[in-house]
Amino acid sequence: MFSKILIANRGEIACRIIRTARRMGVRTVAVYSDADARALHVEMADEAVRIGPSPVGESYLVAENIIEAARMRGAEAIHPGYGFLSENPDFVDRVVAAGLTFIGPSAASIRAMGLKDAAKRLMEKAGVPVVPGYHGEAQEIVVLASKAREIGYPVLIKARAGGGGKGMRRVDHPDDFAEALSAARREAKAAFGDDRVLVEKYVEKPRHIEVQVFGDNFGNAVHLFERDCSAQRRHQKVIEEAPAPGMTTEMRQAMTDAAVTAAQTIAYSGAGTIEFIVDASAGLRPDRFWFMEMNTRLQVEHPVTEMITGVDLVEWQLRVAAGEKLPAIQDDIKLDGHAFEARLYAEDPAKGFLPAIGTLHHVRFPETAPPETDMRIETGVRQGDAISPWYDPMIAKLVVHGHDRASALAGLRALLAGTEVAGSTVNTAFLDALAADPEFAAGDVDTDLIGRKQESLTDALAPDAGIVATAVLSAAGVDDRPSADDPWSALAGYAHFHAAQKRISLRSGDQETTASIGFKDGHAVVTLPGGETVSPPDHPRLARWPGHVTVFSGAVSHTFAVPDPLAQAEDASTGTGSLRAPMPGLVKLVRAAKGEAVTKGQPLLVLEAMKMEHVIAAPHDGLIADIADEGAQVTDGAVLVRFSEQA
Repeated sequence: MFSKILIANRGEIACRIIRTARRMGVRTVAVYSDADARALHVEMADEAVRIGPSPVGESYLVAENIIEAARMRGAEAIHPGYGFLSENPDFVDRVVAAGLTFIGPSAASIRAMGLKDAAKRLMEKAGVPVVPGYHGEAQEIVVLASKAREIGYPVLIKARAGGGGKGMRRVDHPDDFAEALSAARREAKAAFGDDRVLVEKYVEKPRHIEVQVFGDNFGNAVHLFERDCSAQRRHQKVIEEAPAPGMTTEMRQAMTDAAVTAAQTIAYSGAGTIEFIVDASAGLRPDRFWFMEMNTRLQVEHPVTEMITGVDLVEWQLRVAAGEKLPAIQDDIKLDGHAFEARLYAEDPAKGFLPAIGTLHHVRFPETAPPETDMRIETGVRQGDAISPWYDPMIAKLVVHGHDRASALAGLRALLAGTEVAGSTVNTAFLDALAADPEFAAGDVDTDLIGRKQESLTDALAPDAGIVATAVLSAAGVDDRPSADDPWSALAGYAHFHAAQKRISLRSGDQETTASIGFKDGHAVVTLPGGETVSPPDHPRLARWPGHVTVFSGAVSHTFAVPDPLAQAEDASTGTGSLRAPMPGLVKLVRAAKGEAVTKGQPLLVLEAMKMEHVIAAPHDGLIADIADEGAQVTDGAVLVRFSEQA
């Protein structure tokens, strides 16, 4: 076994690899960019090496820096995690040439599966079922359009390189083919540097089911059952589960046999995933699944497989890479219960799942598993860490295992309800809405489910009166039961000879609420606009953070901005004001300067958000006291422009 390995990755996957390595007595070397200098994976590793600035192209994708770090610190092997260089065969060659071991498959195996069209031709020869389509070299539009007619509409145009839904277009009619092809090519070229495509039959009720495979360097290969990853938005997985709901014995046998055959065809060594597209229009049938692609690495969703098999896949990776045989044969691997994984992201589902950035001022997960379940929290962040614009905005993977699907799903919802994050917009409520959806709960899931129901699944609920009252009291710093004998002493500004009231203003989105606070029978009460008097809940769940209060209700959270009364008073007396970002984004262009006199309607800067450019104009004449820097990443509500005076 290795004595020391370097982990060429970051975040939750680096932390997860470190935990297994530590249990096995293997020392770890972390690598980090400037943005990750104080990251959790850096703290957890035995050693850490800086490999460059924050952009991935200058740090985590620079092979020579990573290899040099491994050699400098005496590591014997490099674990790539997933993403970054994990499926780059040239990186594998360079690692081996440097006298190090790559903890993963050979460069030849990665190359064999690297291009979708070549991989499908290879699988077809091996007898693995492949989606009907055209995977040839010809790229002329006349050829591709002709093949689409032969296949029969609807068809799917797919980039032959890369993944993640980029360079992919569904076409329902021949008249739309040319335009869709042009769009797919442009997107593929921008994302992967390769605009070549393939054309396949579009499956009407598609399910995404994948099989975890594992091979060693002695010709052995096994499967560890399947995972269902059909709950997707824009081809990105949201909630994964194992095993697949509705799976039959015959279907499982056919799929796992095909997956093992695929792995053996390329002499695969290490952890890999064979992804299949399944036509579920008539249930799960052995003649209705087709090879889609192979991921030649560990997957984000691997914990659900570990939960149902009891296997530590990272341990197996280390053992196989160190020259050992697979720790188990196929008959030793048993399926036990059901598991779910939900991906908790810093993103705003109501705004098209726009990634969010910000400081995680409050992070809390349940300390004990829900009844009749086991749980895992896979995370690479802590309270106080920042979600930066440089990397994937994942906060955690919430993993739950139960004795059956119903208990596991109930456990997942309980885990979501007990999760608290404040400081950045998160998708917890969306995940809970999806888990509660009747079709999802029944296991009737296909890859279009979220798209069909996106509006209802992402609908932001307005805070009720009790939540507003809780936020008002928290913002005022008033406890429900003051410690003093005189409850009115808890209210700043109270006078014995006149009825001074504490008034608090809060902003939630575009809605501003001003309420007053008093006490009745020793308890705080809040009077809302319109005269409604509300007593807040006895045990509210909330987080106070600079300028804000977040109140949690189940899996839903409501964040309120607390205006600074001193700043408001200053603005009122001097005529100053500010412009705030309507959403998180990038300051793409600045058209004014500090000290410049501007007129009402004059463009001041351009904010890029949600893949669109938004012009921020002056609301009035005035003199600019300060303006955001070009290239700055800003959060929702961040001040973009301050004025020193109005004309």
